[in-house]
Amino acid sequence: MRTHAPDIFRLTAVLGISALALTACGGNGADEGDEAEDTDTTNENAADSPADDATGELTVWVDAERADDLADAASDFESDTGIAVTLVQQDFEEVRDQFVSQVPTGEGPDIAVGAHDWLGVLVTNGVVAPVELGDAAEDFEDVAIEAWTYEGQVYGVPISIENIALLRNADLVDQAPESFDDMIELGEESGASYPFLVGLDAQTADPYHLYPFQMSFGAPVFGQNDDGSYNAEELMIGNEGGTEFAEWLSEQGDAGVLNTNIDGDLARENFIDGESPFLLTGPWNVPAAEEAGINVEVDAIPAAGDEDAQPFAGVQGFFLSAQSENTLAATTFLVDYVGSPELQQSLYEVGGRAPALTEAFEAAMADDDIVAGFGEVGAEAVPMPAIPEMGAVWDYWGASQAAIINGEGDPAGLWEQMAEDIAEATE
Repeated sequence: MRTHAPDIFRLTAVLGISALALTACGGNGADEGDEAEDTDTTNENAADSPADDATGELTVWVDAERADDLADAASDFESDTGIAVTLVQQDFEEVRDQFVSQVPTGEGPDIAVGAHDWLGVLVTNGVVAPVELGDAAEDFEDVAIEAWTYEGQVYGVPISIENIALLRNADLVDQAPESFDDMIELGEESGASYPFLVGLDAQTADPYHLYPFQMSFGAPVFGQNDDGSYNAEELMIGNEGGTEFAEWLSEQGDAGVLNTNIDGDLARENFIDGESPFLLTGPWNVPAAEEAGINVEVDAIPAAGDEDAQPFAGVQGFFLSAQSENTLAATTFLVDYVGSPELQQSLYEVGGRAPALTEAFEAAMADDDIVAGFGEVGAEAVPMPAIPEMGAVWDYWGASQAAIINGEGDPAGLWEQMAEDIAEATE
């Protein structure tokens, strides 16, 4: 760890340089700070923080989308504490593997951006450390804290929640469907070419997008412990509800409602062209629909079975390196700056994802009907399993769904074989 005189205030924002040249440090900021009012708010949060007694500097890996906002927060943090922050821009998709390979060698950052479902890999490799949120944990949406909790400990500060919901062309259908069957009926009555669309792959279907329907049959992938964490030893996907879901998949494939020849791009294009009143997707497809003049409404996902149709929630945030030499400052930066309403609101405005902090979440919900729609669905979503065993599920899961939809065998038999394969792979 490099140190500097405490009376020197400097910020080093390095974007695009290789992380291989960096030694472990630590830290992260979260505040707009362009106006005195914002800076004063952060100062109040940090006035009595542990970082007052810390020295040195922090290194943070951040993706391009969040770099500018984090630079403002880092500047505020340095002004408040005298601790410099180096920001290193990374490709989000490469952060996890680079973090796992570099941290054990003493290289890499103190803090890095990431997704909650990486935690199983990061924790088992010993490269992340718990973050002590204390009472601040109550300030976040429940699903966000649940997602960033692994084996009873919180391993980061969440910043955004992302999930799918049902987009509806309100000019074709003026009411939200009450069930899957109701949705199909409304879609057919609209006169559109497709009553409902969801993008699928010919070989792997799409377990992520179809999961809400599977959940409505009471067939989660894994069971959960009393604290809400996933239990890899309790495989639930092959239960009676799973078999019922498999039969339903077959029926929808036979009827042409689910079609593996319509991928995500085609599904989006047909919705934008007014060829279907309903599209199951995420917020990433809303801008294109609005630009095309579609009168978009966001609805809850209608259940196909007797239980609620709960999608997966993906929660992004920043985690702390287990090798950080400045954990006091890094923790303060995470809790008081990354976890500040100012930064969470600013990141929402840039990325369009619902904030994880409740204060910013509620402000976003009040400000934007689209965000409110996705946020309401996301608040009832279930976190994507972060346990390492989840990595062995996807291939068997997707291939079996595609085979069932395409009529390539007995639905119950294919689903049972899938469950057996997953059980063997996760032992």
